[in-house]
Amino acid sequence: MEKKPKIAVLAGFGINCEIETKYAFELAGAQARIVHLADLLSKKDSLSNYHCMAIPGGFSFGDDISSGRAYGNKLKYSLWDEMQGFIRQGKLIIGICNGFQILVKVGLLPNTGGKYAQEATLYANASGKFGDRWVCLKEEEKSKCIFTKGISKIYLPVRHGEGRFMARDGEVMRRLEENGQIALRYCSQSGEIATEYPANPNGSQEGIAGVCDRTGKVFGLMPHPECHIFPENHPRFARGESAESQMGIHIFRNAVKHIQKELL
Repeated sequence: MEKKPKIAVLAGFGINCEIETKYAFELAGAQARIVHLADLLSKKDSLSNYHCMAIPGGFSFGDDISSGRAYGNKLKYSLWDEMQGFIRQGKLIIGICNGFQILVKVGLLPNTGGKYAQEATLYANASGKFGDRWVCLKEEEKSKCIFTKGISKIYLPVRHGEGRFMARDGEVMRRLEENGQIALRYCSQSGEIATEYPANPNGSQEGIAGVCDRTGKVFGLMPHPECHIFPENHPRFARGESAESQMGIHIFRNAVKHIQKELL
């Protein structure tokens, strides 16, 4: 019998998608637990007890200063050594929406240079308004990302006001491309990279919706895969437009399968 990977789904301080994220991992075959960040900071629990850490979506600290900045500071100044040890052991990290913003602000993503310095940001949507819609995404062919393997196209909802991915400079963008760190891009129904609204819901540079680090084991994306884990979640399911191959559950299954192989 295959072992169930243990997943720490962070919660607290404004994170609000922890229940959906926990359920998605459990549906994929993992043993998931909601862990309040305060319990990690106080040493009541430890990342060493888990194989994967998930930072779900939400509005941590009310998005004060900028989305993800305050929560990221708590991680960086109180849990940094433990997190780096977690990464050195080859364990997985996924950040969804606000979680992606947090990982980018602390420099865990994209980390093209290996220095954990902020190389990109997730800026206010180019539309000037909060975006709440469903979008198509395609996996980048050269991607190293563990979570997106085998996903040709996926259909997920977005709901954010600060999701525009912008690299610090052309050199960071060049390394993202060369290192295979671009995991997902917004695309049209026909699969063409989307640079215009609404297919690109926030104006992200080069249509980037998700990136990974150089190992492919730390991953962040703005859309919500935990919100499309059943065909019935698709907004046009009753019209017969839902496709199992385009569901977000595959992202969680990929993580679980990878960990199970590592545990053999």
